[in-house]
Amino acid sequence: MCGICGIINLKNESDFVSSDVLKKMNDTLRHRGPDDSGEYINKNAGLAHRRLSIIDLSAMGRQPMSNEDESVWITFNGEIYNFQDIKQILINKGHKFKSNTDTEVIVHSYEEWGCGCVNKFNGMFAFGIYDFKKNTLFLARDRFGKKPLYYYLKDNIFVFASEIKAIIAHPEVKKNIDMSSLSKYLFFEYVPEPDSIFENISKLPGGCYLYLSNSKIDVKKYWNVEFNSIEITEEEALIKTKELLKKSISARLISDVPLGVFLSGGIDSSAIVGLLAEMIPAKNIKTFSIAFDEKSFDESEYARLVSKHFGTDHREEKLHPKTMIDILPEIIDKLDEPFADNSIIPTYLLSKFTRKHVTVALGGDGGDELFAGYDPFIAGWLFKEIRFPKLLINFLNIIVSSIFPVSEKNISLDFKIKRTISGLCYDSMLRNQVWLGAFNPDVQSFLLTNPVSSNEIIFPIRNLNSDYLTTIQKMILSYIKLYMQGDILTKVDRASMMNSLEVRAPFLDFELAEFVNSLPDSFKIKFGTRKYLLKKLTAGVLPDAIINRKKKGFGIPLSGWLKRELRELLQDTLNPVKIKNEGIFKPEYVQKLISQHLENKKDNRKELWTLLSFQLWKDRFCA
Repeated sequence: MCGICGIINLKNESDFVSSDVLKKMNDTLRHRGPDDSGEYINKNAGLAHRRLSIIDLSAMGRQPMSNEDESVWITFNGEIYNFQDIKQILINKGHKFKSNTDTEVIVHSYEEWGCGCVNKFNGMFAFGIYDFKKNTLFLARDRFGKKPLYYYLKDNIFVFASEIKAIIAHPEVKKNIDMSSLSKYLFFEYVPEPDSIFENISKLPGGCYLYLSNSKIDVKKYWNVEFNSIEITEEEALIKTKELLKKSISARLISDVPLGVFLSGGIDSSAIVGLLAEMIPAKNIKTFSIAFDEKSFDESEYARLVSKHFGTDHREEKLHPKTMIDILPEIIDKLDEPFADNSIIPTYLLSKFTRKHVTVALGGDGGDELFAGYDPFIAGWLFKEIRFPKLLINFLNIIVSSIFPVSEKNISLDFKIKRTISGLCYDSMLRNQVWLGAFNPDVQSFLLTNPVSSNEIIFPIRNLNSDYLTTIQKMILSYIKLYMQGDILTKVDRASMMNSLEVRAPFLDFELAEFVNSLPDSFKIKFGTRKYLLKKLTAGVLPDAIINRKKKGFGIPLSGWLKRELRELLQDTLNPVKIKNEGIFKPEYVQKLISQHLENKKDNRKELWTLLSFQLWKDRFCA
């Protein structure tokens, strides 16, 4: 993986880009590419690159890179897994190559097919191409948005980068919080694309490209999640799914550096190890996992079971509360936006541990979204489009709270029941996010001094074209376009790249995803069994204990930590005097949330962590 950035001065061509500013921006991305750096400036346009060497480790892979006559230059982050096939097509068309990199293939693909070149690529990518003959910039991002790409346009200055920290390193960029984005963060626990937490800074959405010409931006979607149902038997679906998944894994083994696998012991990562063991000797497969002292959060026994079953070269590290709490300031310091998924902490530490041994790791991201693996899918499957009146919901909450005491355990029964009830008064698209998020739009009026409209907050959900989809398809669409792209992929990219580790996701091969999305709902949830097809596919490959185990999720014992280890940090950071002076949140409501949690009256872990994460981020970036 790499880090990319660029500056285009739009006022006139003689308005030269400052090399000092471009280098300063590029230096903020060192963690994404510690092996090399490069800048290229031609009058009003400048591109820069930080390199993490994965393919073609020679100097010929240096970036920014150009075509033969140096009229087209690129800075690229990612991997194009089918670049060798595309390269052969281009050679047959007369293109000449000087390296064995996928970067150069993108340059020549742009020459041959223009913006349509993105439809040729199978991989994870974000790149910027400046065409000096046309004076145009072409930015593109992979279909699922696995690789990040931000941009800024104001006062005739266009800036883009892999991370916001590079953009705000430009002296003309102001760090003003966008209050609409803050409200979305409070609901989603991240800021959904195309917005960012800062005014005038946007994310290029996954599956889109941006074309900048004559100071005008044109953003176009070249790929989207679709559900084109096909007629197919279960047996045919099993054969095709396995074929596509093995093909995807095989493509992601291309590397000139050591490679391993994140192994949680869940069915997704275990399936990758199992199918990989059919391709190469298991003793050559390096697997990595982490363990926790708290049993309800620990999955290490399952990871060891899978490793022993196949005979992989397995490594494990136990994470203690003090380790994870000590690392929190470092993680916040490296995040550009407020981000409230606490599993970024163990993901960061797993990446750090793994990077000691390999440079590339395969992960199981995407399996839960494609095959309906999360717990809310069962609730969606049961309740479908049924909506309960709010009066009944309030009554049920009172009854349930009196029966089920507050628990600190991971995804405890009381947590699942109370979260499920909280969303049943909403339609199927909205309630899924209510289950997942911290502060729903109805609650934000109690929290914010100047709340925005509910329609503005839920726009990312309503903007999903979910008409005529089944309830399960709506949930899959929502998970892929929102939770997976905004949360899961962001978490893995930031946590891994903070440690200069590349993580590849075989489940997110677009050919595999398009096929799985075309399958009937009954192949994903059957008789109340989630991931039905994937479990059947791995039967006989994985141990039964792995296929039939309950889902734990990848998190930390946050509820208890907020009462003990993190209590002082929580109370200091959300101090009522400080909160009142800043004028964003209502201090009395924040204190109510804290008191309820500390006194064990209510489990407010999600709400408090969302507020704590924001305040820690704000103190770092907006001081």
